[in-house]
This record gives sequence, structure tokens and C-alpha cells, in this order.
Amino acid sequence: MAWSCDELSEIAKSDDLHIAPFRGDSETYGSPTWIWSVRVGDSLYVRAYNGQNSSWYQAAIRENAGRIKAAGMTKEVTFESVDGAINDRIDEAYREKYEGSSYLSAMISDRARSATIEIMPRNPGI
Repeated sequence: MAWSCDELSEIAKSDDLHIAPFRGDSETYGSPTWIWSVRVGDSLYVRAYNGQNSSWYQAAIRENAGRIKAAGMTKEVTFESVDGAINDRIDEAYREKYEGSSYLSAMISDRARSATIEIMPRNPGI
């Protein structure tokens, strides 16, 4: 499933994305964690500041689904680990959106790059 153009635009320009992957029971949402998000093309990406050791990242990879809240929307989503050349484009998106932040260098580091996830809607338009 894909994001609607309006949804993706609103989420991408906001700075309030909270991610809550399912817990081990695949029914209960974990505690929402505020994270940075970026748009590359028609896709939405996030990274774990603490890399693969981040608890929300580990839950997202294990459960592959959860929920996000951003730009006044709550969306049921799936998660997919990302690797390869797309990370260079994601780095550029982080540089553009978060230019001047003291956290930027950590978010484009190898540690964070290794914990990059694409977020996709499970039920677009709902």
C-alpha cells in the first residue's frame, strides 16, 4: 500500500512523528517514541538515533507493524528494514530537513544508517 500524496506531504513537513511498534503479542502497541522522519520520493523513512540497539527499532523489526502519530493523524503501518544506496538519498533528506541541528551528524552516522526503516500505511485513507 502507498501513502496518499496529501498524507505523505503533511507527515514529511511535520516534526512530530511518534512511532509505536507492536509489543511481542502483536496486539498491544509499545510506548510511542518521538523520532525524526524524512521523505524520499513517495516513501517515508525513520532512523534509530541509538542504532540497532534501540528498543523501538528492535520491536519494529521483530513485529513488522504498529502505529504512528504525525501531523494530527494516527496511522496503522508496517515497517521494513532498509539497506543499500537509498541511504545516501535518506542522508540528504535528513540534511535538508534538519540542517543546523546538533543531532544531525548522529542521524547520518553509520550507527543510525544501520537502523533505517521504511514506514508504509496498512490502511491508507483510514
